[in-house]
Amino acid sequence: AAVIWRSTAARLKILPEEGQEFVFCGHISVYEPRGAYQLIVRSVAMAGTGQLAAEFERRKAVFAERGWFDAARKKQPPPLPNHIGIVTSPTAAAFEDVKKVLATRPGWLKLTISPSIVQGTQAATAIADAIGRLQALPKPPDVILLVRGGGSMEDLWCFNDEIVVKAVVDRPVPIISGIGHEIDITLADFAADVRT
Repeated sequence: AAVIWRSTAARLKILPEEGQEFVFCGHISVYEPRGAYQLIVRSVAMAGTGQLAAEFERRKAVFAERGWFDAARKKQPPPLPNHIGIVTSPTAAAFEDVKKVLATRPGWLKLTISPSIVQGTQAATAIADAIGRLQALPKPPDVILLVRGGGSMEDLWCFNDEIVVKAVVDRPVPIISGIGHEIDITLADFAADVRT
């Protein structure tokens, strides 16, 4: 059994709803009339994917307030770029898809891959560094493709990291994002100039 006092419930940021998972923190006490143990709840947090979804919405609101998703700051990619930069893992299926699409490219179109891991705790820094390497080239690309195949919210989480979103926002080169499947949305997609 669990108990939450009205004064504590009034201070909660989220209230539990049926069908969702939550983590309750508090202390154990004994309800003496029945001799039963109960949890006196002090705080409530969403568990698992629900927690990530809540953090996604929090970050989305913060970044939107900074103007990072504003349409006015987005750049139009050139219709016929001469040089395309690609940020992805060279072993990713998404990179194979990009290569197939660009296989019929004209001979004058230059492709430069800036390899990066695209999943895990080190991925956000690696992706931001890969974008920076392309921008630092003596002749930077006309457009950058940021690509990764589909996955769970956890798999794609690095693309919601502030360091990645800021790298997308701060670049002078237009960025086209192709992250995950059509139903997958990341904060890097909102910041990119075009999402495919």
